[in-house]
Amino acid sequence: MAAVSGRNAVELIDEEAPVFVISVAARLAGMHPQTLRTYDRMGLVSPRRARGRGRRYSRRDIGRLRSIQRLSQDEGINLPGIARILALQSQNDQLRGQLAELGKLLREAQVARYPRLFSADPEGSVRLHP
Repeated sequence: MAAVSGRNAVELIDEEAPVFVISVAARLAGMHPQTLRTYDRMGLVSPRRARGRGRRYSRRDIGRLRSIQRLSQDEGINLPGIARILALQSQNDQLRGQLAELGKLLREAQVARYPRLFSADPEGSVRLHP
């Protein structure tokens, strides 16, 4: 079995697993560790805590840190603006999840009760099924 190194090894780690100490997370995100501490205090990123209270970052956290950096450096957005953008993205993700769940429930109800929403006769008349 070939050894996996560098960025490829990071991609094999579960998205939510809190495995990276602050120095490694900072290096992966291209930031100084103090910046990560500041973002944690501001609530922009919320790493899990180890037993000794040390921060542990996940792959998702690293992606979020990279997004913050891009918004700040490339787009010139200030940190309160970034916080608002991230909150709206999170809300959007939650709403999309709820919409998908409701769509699934609706499809299941329609299949269980009405195999078809409409039918057409040979002449082309359409009949809706309630």
